[in-house]
Amino acid sequence: MKFAFTVIFSFSLLTAFCQNGQVKESLKVKSAILGQEVEYCVYLPAGYDATNRRYPVLYLLHGYTDDETGWVQFGEVNSIADKGISSGEATPMIIIMPDAGVSWYINSYDGKVKYEDFFVKELIPFIDANYRTRPVKDFRAIAGLSMGGHGSFLLAARHPDLFVACAPLSGAFWTEEEVIKSPEETWTNIFAHLYGENLKGAERLTPHFKSYSGVEIVKNGDAEALKKVKYYIDCGDDDFLIQGNMALHLEMKNKGIPHEFRVRDGAHNWPYWRSALPEVLKFVSDSFHRT
Repeated sequence: MKFAFTVIFSFSLLTAFCQNGQVKESLKVKSAILGQEVEYCVYLPAGYDATNRRYPVLYLLHGYTDDETGWVQFGEVNSIADKGISSGEATPMIIIMPDAGVSWYINSYDGKVKYEDFFVKELIPFIDANYRTRPVKDFRAIAGLSMGGHGSFLLAARHPDLFVACAPLSGAFWTEEEVIKSPEETWTNIFAHLYGENLKGAERLTPHFKSYSGVEIVKNGDAEALKKVKYYIDCGDDDFLIQGNMALHLEMKNKGIPHEFRVRDGAHNWPYWRSALPEVLKFVSDSFHRT
């Protein structure tokens, strides 16, 4: 009888691990800081419900005008994660995909929207309290595309004690020249609510803007603090954001901050980001491992 029970239990456990992971969409977390509920999606690896194991976490951020479902609907995160974990190229992990609206993952200049504060002070503690995570820096990574690439980098760079790895894809990074020359309509419609209304040319380079500019964070920041995070930066050669990504790479190189920098054939689109995700999962998995 004991032998039969062992066989059945082992078979059940094996079956659980052979299954695909599961995605739960548009769950909600209450935010006192934002004064509203914030939706998020979660990917749980195969076997999550079958054991009491704790897992590392990857926060995966969406792009401009998208929402928490973007990486599920268009990025195929569940199938890509399943394949990477099944092949052994990625470690089993929890993937959290929060909605950020068009906040750019920052605190706005007027204090009306404090998404960075929500992410650091409410979202991460909520996830660690409600899922079986390994709630320490060594097992927490962040990545994202476009606006989410910008958000992933600034959150990691401004809070290097929270994340072991960061992987911005097609990150929305700009040089000062690009910001100064940006059309007034672009500034008004996309950035004014974040950095200041009615700003033109060099007026846009406010201290608040620079505090959230990836290039400026590296140029003016503490290199030793930035080195606490492992970085993987990837941008297509036909992407309209390539200049800012190359500027970020150059600043990191000048400051002696180790990072991996990839320029591949591709543009600012989902085929590119889907092709990048397996490498991101491998990169963060390596970061979770001991050397």
